[in-house]
Amino acid sequence: MFKFIDVDHPFYRPLWRRLLIVLFCVAWTAVEFYNGATTWGFIFLAVGAYAACSLLIFFNPKDKIEAAAENKPAGDDPA
Repeated sequence: MFKFIDVDHPFYRPLWRRLLIVLFCVAWTAVEFYNGATTWGFIFLAVGAYAACSLLIFFNPKDKIEAAAENKPAGDDPA
């Protein structure tokens, strides 16, 4: 399935980049609403909400999960 934002890409790993993307979308939303372009304002509001959800709230890249699985203590393996 096609992802709009691929959270597994290493570019999105640093928190400051993810925050900057979301803040840019929110700022651009404010610019559009200030200029009276409500359609573009709502479009960027939706993009900002999607970016906030995928990059901040539900951010859990696969390599982070795999790294946690590798750091498990050896005594926990039943086999």
